[in-house]
Formats: sequence, C-alpha cells, structure tokens
Amino acid sequence: MYNLPYFKENNTENWLKFIEEFPFAVLTGSFLNGKQIATQIPFILVEKEGEMYIQGHIMKHTDHYNAFSENKQALVIFTGPNAYVSASWYSNPQQGSTWNYMSVHVSGEINILTKKELMELMRKMTLKFENQNQQSPTIVDNLDPKYVDAMFETIVGIELKLDQVHPIFKLSQNKDEYTYLSIMGKLNQLGENSKRIALEMKKRFSVIFDKK
Repeated sequence: MYNLPYFKENNTENWLKFIEEFPFAVLTGSFLNGKQIATQIPFILVEKEGEMYIQGHIMKHTDHYNAFSENKQALVIFTGPNAYVSASWYSNPQQGSTWNYMSVHVSGEINILTKKELMELMRKMTLKFENQNQQSPTIVDNLDPKYVDAMFETIVGIELKLDQVHPIFKLSQNKDEYTYLSIMGKLNQLGENSKRIALEMKKRFSVIFDKK
C-alpha cells in the first residue's frame, strides 16, 4: 500500500469511524507452507481495558480456520469508497493517472475467543447490525438456545488488537491546489463513490493548503 506520510490518516477518530462504517473486511493469512488464504467477514470494534480490538467470527474446519491454527499472523483490510482520477484533470496532464481510495490495514496475531466471549461478541454484533432493535427475532438473545448451542459448535470467535494499524486515505494530498480543486469538481459529477471521495477531499482542503 502507499504508506506515504501525506496519505497516512493520523486522526485515530477518523479511521475508527471508517472501520465502523465499513465493517465488512478481507481477512487474510497463510499456512506455514506459505499457501495464502482470504475470506470476507464483518468485524466490530470492542474496547477492553482501554485498548481497542476488532472482533469477528469464522467457520471451523475451513481453510482459514486451519491456517490460523498453524499460523496466527493475520492481515485485515477494511476498504471504502474509491475513484479513478484522470491526469487530464491535472494542471499538468502529461503524467500518469491514478486512483483515490480509503483503506485501513490491521495486522497482528489472532486471538481465539472463549465461548463466553463469543456469546458477548454475537450479542453485540447482532444488535449492531439490527440497529439496536432488541425486539428483532434474529438477535442472538432471541434465538432458540438449542440453535445457538449448535451454531457455536461450528464457529469460533477471533480478535486482533489495534496496535499495528496502517490507515491510508489517498486523496490527492500531494497535488497542487489547482489540481486538487479540479479533481474534486470532476469527481462530484460522477457516481456515489466518486462523490464520497470528493467530500472527503473537501473536508481536508483547508488543512492541506494551509500547510503548503
């Protein structure tokens, strides 16, 4: 990834909000022989004793479960809006076009949750995605206990501590003011993803160019 100083999102609150907004992430790892695995699962943010973690769950007896049984090192990639940026919008168009995007990478060692912790995770997760509706028939506390017990035999809870985080919001911070404004204007004329990138650029405009 482009882990360059001007693309790095240093505001912790911003990238935590990003994880909250785009929880469906790519979880990657590898077997000890180097074979790679990847799966997409939702994560939630959890605070424990002043430290932040991401928690999710995976199916047992699958490639990702078997890989993490051998090698607990993992990388989780949260991605959000992205947009093509044409060099024809630059003050000097005689250069390569690019892509603007927002992404947060979390790496570290996976910790397996206890059954009690898994229940707490599923309680928080089902409530979160059911918009805190405690009357929803599908939140874990409203499911048949026999079904929950059977389900818990087939899944395992996992967590990663947020101590190796690389939040990259590549939003043309390295461009001149004319180019920056031009990109914003063009993106605002395109689809929803492009408009979202333009909005994020607008939020940062005064900060970026006050520093230059």
